[in-house]
Amino acid sequence: MRVYQGSPRQEYEEVLRSMGAFLDQRGMREILIAETSDGFVVQGLAPVVADGRWSETSITLRKETFVFLEDDVARFMEEAYGMRRKGRPSRDVVPDAYYENALRVLGRYFDQQNPRDVFLFEHERSFVVRLLMAARTGVRHVLAEFTREEMEGMIAGSAELRGRPRTARPPLVPPPLPTTGQTRQPQDPRARTTPA
Repeated sequence: MRVYQGSPRQEYEEVLRSMGAFLDQRGMREILIAETSDGFVVQGLAPVVADGRWSETSITLRKETFVFLEDDVARFMEEAYGMRRKGRPSRDVVPDAYYENALRVLGRYFDQQNPRDVFLFEHERSFVVRLLMAARTGVRHVLAEFTREEMEGMIAGSAELRGRPRTARPPLVPPPLPTTGQTRQPQDPRARTTPA
């Protein structure tokens, strides 16, 4: 989304964080997010109450797909910012804010990499991301995988960074490989990158 390039409030970190809050409110799981030129396509499994009552046996999951255009994303960001200013909602309203936190730290990683677009999917709280990066030959895809444990560590570590100016924040994970065809053993166990 070109509208988000260069504006401090409209970075991947804030965009994905606000989308994560929406996903948490819907109780979605096993998500997929693909950035398009107009916005984002989001898919996930959402709980459906079979008989009108919440219980473990009455809940089934169904796949839902959303297309969020630039205006939708801007609205999510404003709503999420407003909710944060009012304070956290009760755990009865949003019992698990996992996607808000997980997508925020992934968004921060994306901002550090400066990709042209992003694609990610999640399974059991592990993520695979594909970034479209500028290269000497034009563009190329770079893959990174984040395990459940790595995500938990990144989320826990991000709490220490709150209140620091963005320029004073150390990177969460190392940058992807600079050229295709190279391999490396990551120095940071939280990320493994391979050229696509």
